[in-house]
Amino acid sequence: MDLILETSLKGLLIGILVSAPMGPIGVLCIQRTLNKGRSAGLFTGIGASISDLFYAMLTGFGLSMIIDFIENYELLIQIFGSIVLVGFGIYIYRQNPAKNLNLKKPKAANHVQDLISAFFLTLSNPLILFLFIGLFARFNFYTPESQLHDYVIGYASIICGAFLWWLTITYFINKVRSKFNLRSLWIINRCIGSIIMVMSAYGFISGVWKYFN
Repeated sequence: MDLILETSLKGLLIGILVSAPMGPIGVLCIQRTLNKGRSAGLFTGIGASISDLFYAMLTGFGLSMIIDFIENYELLIQIFGSIVLVGFGIYIYRQNPAKNLNLKKPKAANHVQDLISAFFLTLSNPLILFLFIGLFARFNFYTPESQLHDYVIGYASIICGAFLWWLTITYFINKVRSKFNLRSLWIINRCIGSIIMVMSAYGFISGVWKYFN
């Protein structure tokens, strides 16, 4: 039961961290929420979440094939994953997604199109694989003791975490629609980038400490 709860919490956190950075899909979600309403932004997020699940499963199955290597070099993988995430955090921190946001007049919503376009836009960015590898390694998401039900719970938690993020961000953007400030996107990225860098730095330091002690 403890392992299931731990896997669920890690999965939720991974799903949120993968979805939170305001890259092209984040800007698209916000733009559609502002232009076509919250439901359009939410379906955009659902499409992105499904694509994230695909990459998570691809990463998980790849890691399961080298589980012996992971078991023998767990700390080194944690250190490497933390370094990758620090770089990713710096990249997110320095981005200014507000310049890519183009506000237009509201258009009629087509939720199927919103979902499919977001799915393929997210799928077209294979760099997400490296983010998942870094997060899986940083949180030691799967262990040699993990069984089939652990994988199912883990993947379900990841898509739930991603959906939770999009549910929250579309709710927030919809509420502040009339007061929306483009600078807020920049602030969100700074906060997310800082959080990722702090977590990654902690993982790197703790991994190095355990490795040499």
